Amino acid sequence: MLYSWMLFAKEEDGAVTVDWVVLTAAVVSLAGIAYSAINGPTGDVSSAVSTTIGTVNVDTGL
Repeated sequence: MLYSWMLFAKEEDGAVTVDWVVLTAAVVSLAGIAYSAINGPTGDVSSAVSTTIGTVNVDTGL
């Protein structure tokens, strides 16, 4: 039984998987943070632009 545990501890196949899982979690977290940081200010700007465009009268010349 001890020999089996020693062999398991020496295996490195799962270490790469753990690295990729941690890296993927970090990228997803940073993307979420960036989205929340950008979404607020740009949402306000798009609302202001929409309001401004809605109040403009266009003379068609007809």
